[in-house]
Amino acid sequence: MTSEDEKLTVGNPLRDPLDRRLPRIAGPSGLVIFGVTGDLSRKKLMPAVYDLANRGLLPPGFALVGFARRQWENEDFAQEVHDAVKEHARTPFREEVWQQLAEGCRFVQGNFDDDKAFEQLKSTIEDLDKARGTGGNFAFYLSVPPKFFPNVVQQLKKHGLSQGTGDSWRRAVIEKPFGHDLASAQQLNQIVHDVFPPNEVFRIDHYLGKETVQNILALRFANTMYEPIWNRSYVDHVQITMAEDIGIGGRAGYYDGIGAARDVIQNHLLQLLALTAMEEPGSFHPKALTAEKLKVLGAVVLPDDLGKYTVRGQYAHAWQGGEEVLGYLEEDGIDPKSKTDTYAAVKLEINNRRWAGVPFYLRTGKRLGRRVTEIAVVFKRAPYLPFESGATEELGENALVIRVQPDEGVTVRFGSKVPGTSTEVRDVTMDFAYGESFTESSPEAYERLILDVLLGDANLFPRHQEVELSWTILDPIEQYWDRHGKPAQYASGTWGPTEADEMLAQDGRSWRRP
Repeated sequence: MTSEDEKLTVGNPLRDPLDRRLPRIAGPSGLVIFGVTGDLSRKKLMPAVYDLANRGLLPPGFALVGFARRQWENEDFAQEVHDAVKEHARTPFREEVWQQLAEGCRFVQGNFDDDKAFEQLKSTIEDLDKARGTGGNFAFYLSVPPKFFPNVVQQLKKHGLSQGTGDSWRRAVIEKPFGHDLASAQQLNQIVHDVFPPNEVFRIDHYLGKETVQNILALRFANTMYEPIWNRSYVDHVQITMAEDIGIGGRAGYYDGIGAARDVIQNHLLQLLALTAMEEPGSFHPKALTAEKLKVLGAVVLPDDLGKYTVRGQYAHAWQGGEEVLGYLEEDGIDPKSKTDTYAAVKLEINNRRWAGVPFYLRTGKRLGRRVTEIAVVFKRAPYLPFESGATEELGENALVIRVQPDEGVTVRFGSKVPGTSTEVRDVTMDFAYGESFTESSPEAYERLILDVLLGDANLFPRHQEVELSWTILDPIEQYWDRHGKPAQYASGTWGPTEADEMLAQDGRSWRRP
């Protein structure tokens, strides 16, 4: 029995310490969202806060403060939250839950360099402490473009908002991208850590909040059947894919100059690689998890020939899903000479005893065949097949595929005899789907992550060392691309440029069709 269980049992003698039904509930606290009028806040953050309240995971006196330039009153902000919740919340709308949450909604109008606005924010927080009993515990969520991060955290420090009094805490939550290369990430880390201690800075990678990503750890370390084959002796290669079927939409200002590799590979895909390849940690304490992920990221090596083993592309004008769509260079706000990648594929290896010689192929792109994120661990072929020639023509490689989205689950592909009098072996699949195996639906990633911030649980948040190591991996690739050529074109609705297929073909392999 852990000390936490013992405390709960002493507090409630009727509670069985083995009963896992009682969830982790945040203590007295509040959340301040900078950039509260943006899409992320409206579609994800505010609905996630409501869903947490609806599930009984927030304290009754929880406070939600919005900070933006709009000239709103508290009532206007509450209405905005109400509308966002009605449209995007995962759980059913309940008036009594909404009323309790609405009582703690406040709005502060101002710019990030407006001293008066930050003084008003300070007095708002002090008032909420008295009215809602937040105990001085506040998390500051920076849902703003990265260029404003330094300005906001320095204002928080200047106005005495970054440090609580007594036992109260103050935390910073920062959305990606965290820098655009190693130098900018190091500079940003220095600025943020000058204001908040490293253990109170939470870098959001929403992929790590997804149930299926967390299930990688359960799959690997709660079962004995995977560990003996989870190494170079049995694994042929690993493919990690994040595909989107949409274009850049109205994000030209953000996306151009960033591109697919910086936007997705540097954070999401390298985190998935680290979780897939890491050694078993001594515990799931954040320090133990981070230590093992850092070992993997530190052992990643780039190909000697970046021209052969990295590919970038841009989606081109084509018909997709029954409608004609623009190419990237035709999108509003995009320079027709832009070299920004909307598709990126790279080959990496991990120089350690477990994975030496096993290639990890990472790819991401927009306007691809369908929206899907998956990790495919592809195993080596059997060294000898005692079947007649022709009996195994349709037998591929065994594979374990972890689907992160949209149909969360795990698929195992293996060979089986086809019914009949002759011996023919063909690939079949065995499928586990979250929606069919569990009655409870998976919470949104932001629900889990916001709750973890309020609880101070940093398990699912990349630490600054991970961010910097990831940039160390990606920077040489970006520098090579800057000096050589331009992105290959691929038709919207396909699975990327032919150069990406050629990249794997030269290794005698091919991309999975998700």
